[in-house]
Amino acid sequence: MENLRRELHPDLPLLAAHLTILPPRPLNGSENSALQVLERICGTEEPFEVSLGSVETFIPVTPTVFIRVDSGAPRMSELHRKLNIEELEFAEEWPYIPHLTIVKMTSEQAAQAAFDIARQRWSEYSGGRRISLEKLIFVREQSPNCWVDLAPVMLGRRLVSR
Repeated sequence: MENLRRELHPDLPLLAAHLTILPPRPLNGSENSALQVLERICGTEEPFEVSLGSVETFIPVTPTVFIRVDSGAPRMSELHRKLNIEELEFAEEWPYIPHLTIVKMTSEQAAQAAFDIARQRWSEYSGGRRISLEKLIFVREQSPNCWVDLAPVMLGRRLVSR
């Protein structure tokens, strides 16, 4: 996935493909208090698997190319709903769609070209399409297209390994 993302948007080599649980939002408080909310809720959620489906795009809303989450989508939606509270609460402009963001382009035309390439590459890919979701990363947009990892947040609080 990272190779595909770099191929589609080589001028942003450090912007990783990612599963989106909460779209970007302003916080209703400090980063520390938001992190506490994340840790409290994620600590009660068991890790789970998702499988990746088809390549799609959010055109014309945003020039974003993504892979829709098939199995596991209801769990992601439920986690999204549970996390959209307190310091993290935000009235989102669009309905939440469980997905793996491949790339956000600068224009609709560039996104359409990236979409066509991504569909072709994804159809040729023969590897696994399942992802084990065991932790989230709390991030901050430092500057446009520059995200800084603030903290990992683990799902579940098992004291012994499986």
